[in-house]
Amino acid sequence: MPNASGEPIRNAGRLELVKRSFPLAMLVLLIVIFSILSPRFLTFSNLLIVLQQGTVLLVAALGMTFVIMAGSIDLSVGSIVALAALVTALTADRLGAAAIVPAIAVGAVAGWINGMLLAKGKVPSFIATMGAMVVYRGIVLLFTRGAPVSIEDEQFLNAYAERTFGIPHSVIIGLVLTVFAYGIINRTVFGREVRAVGGGERVAMLTGIQVARVKILMYVLLGTLCGIAGLLQGARAMAATAQLGEGLELDVIAAVVVGGTPLTGGVGSVVGTILGVLIITLLSNGMNMTGVDPYLQNIVKGTVLVCAVFVTIDRKKIGIIK
Repeated sequence: MPNASGEPIRNAGRLELVKRSFPLAMLVLLIVIFSILSPRFLTFSNLLIVLQQGTVLLVAALGMTFVIMAGSIDLSVGSIVALAALVTALTADRLGAAAIVPAIAVGAVAGWINGMLLAKGKVPSFIATMGAMVVYRGIVLLFTRGAPVSIEDEQFLNAYAERTFGIPHSVIIGLVLTVFAYGIINRTVFGREVRAVGGGERVAMLTGIQVARVKILMYVLLGTLCGIAGLLQGARAMAATAQLGEGLELDVIAAVVVGGTPLTGGVGSVVGTILGVLIITLLSNGMNMTGVDPYLQNIVKGTVLVCAVFVTIDRKKIGIIK
């Protein structure tokens, strides 16, 4: 019971403020620390490299924002990115810039399968997408046999791996998709339905929301964005390899959660995801620049993720922590 001074209400307000400020405060802290440790960190050329390095992560994380906001998860994003990159490499020489069409198609189909397993098959998203992760990666290994598939078509590389006025095309595509995702979350019925499903699935069903349709659509959207991410990654590497995208799912989930979208669902924002992507990318870039041991980098990343979950988790929605 709140006392006459309203202290519990003020404490709840302070806690909410801490949650909202956490991503921005962490980003500023990282910039200050790495700027002190390395004079080359805060230069225009390095910041452009950070943006280019973070584009694939950003595109996939935009899709993951919808899935986590609805209270689900997808562990197969790295494998979908690898699959889309393989399809891109196999079609780029014939289709040129239009190779984006099969890349998007294979990503959307993979996402649709994940959504159907969850919504119609009633398989928990963690298990369904973990199995899908193995299957999609297996398809890539089956076709490549471990050998890289190179991309040499000039039209394709000019479209997705070159620069205009010094800005990489991949960064421009990432910005366009960010605006697209922001509009869907904040300006469409679908965005409100995703948030409602994450806030309480039974309540959402009682209000007339077709929960199964929403779940399938959000996985198709994530798969589509992973298809584009795979194309951009393939264009950047000028090849598709069986190892491409390995471990990406952890960075994607970390970026979304660090950005303030809790695994319990119900809330989330594109702006928070952008901050999360910048934090994860700057963390890797800064540690590489300052010569931090690669094994220690994994420990730091894991610690940051746990801290983010600790700060952002909504404990009122979880009765028992298992």
